[in-house]
Formats: sequence, structure tokens, C-alpha cells
Amino acid sequence: MASEIATVESKPSAKTESRRLPYPATVNTHKIEWLYALGVWGVHVLALLAFVPWLFSWTGVILAGLGCYVFGTLGINLCYHRLLTHRGFACPKWLEHTFATLGVCCLQDSPARWVAIHRLHHQHSDDQPDPHSPLVSFYWGHMGWLFVENQELQRLPMYERYSRDLLRDPFYLKLVRKRMWVWVNFMHWAVFYFAGVAIGWLTTGEFLGGVQFGLSLLVWGVFVRTVLVWHITWSVNSITHLWGYRNYHTDEDSKNNVLIGLISNGEGWHNNHHADPRSARHGHRWWEFDVTWLTIKVLSWFGLAWDIVQPNARLARKAVDVPPIQTHQENPAVVE
Repeated sequence: MASEIATVESKPSAKTESRRLPYPATVNTHKIEWLYALGVWGVHVLALLAFVPWLFSWTGVILAGLGCYVFGTLGINLCYHRLLTHRGFACPKWLEHTFATLGVCCLQDSPARWVAIHRLHHQHSDDQPDPHSPLVSFYWGHMGWLFVENQELQRLPMYERYSRDLLRDPFYLKLVRKRMWVWVNFMHWAVFYFAGVAIGWLTTGEFLGGVQFGLSLLVWGVFVRTVLVWHITWSVNSITHLWGYRNYHTDEDSKNNVLIGLISNGEGWHNNHHADPRSARHGHRWWEFDVTWLTIKVLSWFGLAWDIVQPNARLARKAVDVPPIQTHQENPAVVE
């Protein structure tokens, strides 16, 4: 699908001047999506166990921090977003599936549904059909959209239109069928817990010590990390469509937000991304630090990433106060 935002406008469109939107027409705010509501709030409650001193361990804290990169950056930013949604680069199938499994462990739904929703967002960004525009309300754009029924997001035609390419791969099809992506999460929770029990039992010589260490890894390495990654991802949907600066005139309200750009490892340079969706590099100015992009570059050095889509050089020359980006490849700003 060609993106309508490939053209740099001379001035913001009327859409960006409107600060309020109605709910998408296909939303029923009175019908709760109980799987998402109970799951999201349940994990938040479990993450609060981090305040129980008996469940604290420095290993768990370190795993929470590392997990934000391993699961959030590699799984969501690099794989779900830049690889699967926008095809900003290519890599071996075994590595793609590995990264996708890490993304599944973030409890952000199956790759096919995540990709379909994000492509829908790009097609109708900050217009009424956008599934999570914060122009409805900050809470709606951040997380509220997850908890009520949106018929558009449940229909098979959404998958057919927006993620048919993924569902041709049996790996992604299996994750969608019978909610296999949910069971993958339970299995990875079990790995954290039982690995912790075994390590704690061996190091303390006491079974109770093993249980304590296993629970600390589960609470910090899984629940706290999952909540952190959720809110980082959701902040890109909400904060970067409300506050920040714009390098490019696009026909929606995307902004570059310095705080979100840094804590999300590059996803918060969101105006750059909307101006050139296929580009694997979201930081366009020299100081727009993009860890996800640097990771893709490192993969390319080892022959594990290729066909890397660089920022469109013509777009950069038309940008507001952004110097031309030197690149060997020019690409249209399209959304798959």
C-alpha cells in the first residue's frame, strides 16, 4: 500500500490543526475486551510485587533492564516494527523467527495482528479510523484502545489486507491460531522461574532460597520488564503524536520526542518515521540516537542483515532545518 505521506507538504494539513477526534466508527466502548483488560491489568498487579523486599534481587533488576533491550528493542522495535511491518531490511528466516519470538514474549499480541494494526495506523494516522490516535484522548491513544471492542481489528479482512504477507509463513500463522502466542508467554515465564529456582537452590543449598530467587527473576525479569516495555511502546503511540518537534511536514500529528526517542531506543523519532516509514533508520539528525538502527548496522557487519532501507535523500533535502543525509539508496516512503 502506498503511503499518502510520501510527499512533504509546505504546511501542516487541516488534520493536524484539529486537536480532537471521535472514537473510530467501529468501536463499541461499552463492550470490554476481557482478555486484554484482565491480562494487562493483571500483569501490572503482578509487577507491583517488586515492592515486596523478599522478592528483590539485583539479578532480577539487571534482567529487567537487559530484557527491555532483548525483548523490547530486538523483538518489538527491530522485528515487529522495522522488519515485519515496514520491511526496512532483510535477515535470515531463522533469525527473523527468533526475533519474532522475543517480540511475542512482550505480550503485545501475535506478529500478524501487531503488524496489521500498525499498518492500519499508518494509513489513517490521526484520522478517525486510526485505532489509537491520542487526538481522541491521551488515555485512549496510550492504552485505552486495547480494552474495548473495535470490530475493524477483529475482522478477518484486516489480516487479509494488512498482514497477508506474514500469514503466508506457517510460523506466523501458527502463532495466530488458537492464540499460540499466549502459550509462548507462559512457557517463557516458566523458563525464568524454574531456571531461577535451580540456580538459587544450587547457590544457597536451600530449596526455599531457590524459590525466592526464582520468584525474584519472574517478578523483575518478566512482569516488571513487560510493563516497562508496554509503556515505552504505548508512549510512541500517545506522547509522540502530542508533544515534541517536527523535522518534516506530514499530514498527521507525529512528533520527534527526545525523552521517548532515548528510552525507546530510537522509536520516539516518530515524525522522521512517518515522513519515511520504510527507512530502517529513525534518527535523522546526528544527535537523534537510534540504538535499534545501530543494532541493524551491527547485524549487517556479520552478514545477518541486508537490503537495508536508508532514509530517502530527496526527503531529507526538503526537510525543515535538517541537512541532507548521505545515502547510497533512495527509496519511496511506503508502508507495506
